[in-house]
Amino acid sequence: MSKQIDLNDLKKMLYGAVEVIREKHGYLSDMDTAVGDGDHGVTMLRAMNGVKAALDNFHEKDAKSLLNDVGMALLSVDGGATGPLFGSLFLGMSEALGDQQAIDSQTLAGVFEAGQAELLRQTKAKVGDKTMVDALFPAVEALRKAADEGNDPMEMMGKACEAAEKGAESTKNLRAHFGRSKNLGDRTIGYQDPGATSTAFIFQGMWEGLKEQGLIHK
Repeated sequence: MSKQIDLNDLKKMLYGAVEVIREKHGYLSDMDTAVGDGDHGVTMLRAMNGVKAALDNFHEKDAKSLLNDVGMALLSVDGGATGPLFGSLFLGMSEALGDQQAIDSQTLAGVFEAGQAELLRQTKAKVGDKTMVDALFPAVEALRKAADEGNDPMEMMGKACEAAEKGAESTKNLRAHFGRSKNLGDRTIGYQDPGATSTAFIFQGMWEGLKEQGLIHK
């Protein structure tokens, strides 16, 4: 049987994302100061505190409910598009997972693809617009490619983390087309997008949480 992620692994992944954003939120706000309102890190910290509360108070026994609770916690966050976008991502993942309790490689890729599709219903942003999409798309593509090549979930998340980081770094060369920063025009070129960066940090945290859990179950 393929190596799989169970509910405890998933919780550790999400706790890992919380910890990385908590560590990096000041950096994210500094980054946002150059091209935005300077509050992205504070918003992401508030979002991840909501996620932690959802995890701490989770008493169900299925992964779908966990992802749903995380999505709802994110939707309740004030602060522009951050809550609706990340919330829709996790709600889409929850719906795609259904009743499955063990997440194998193909399921993991499919769940993230569904989450991405749900997020895209909330925004017109595409790759190249200098948004979180520039990190999310390559990460999800890396998950699918890795799954189809027979990688296990640990390997998949490592490759997704790397792809998201590269995607975030690529935004330095882009002109912003969304948010307050779009009004700055070419002056946004040379600055990395905070939303893409926080997305990459979330993938980093999920991968680190998975490694900490000591995956994997056979």
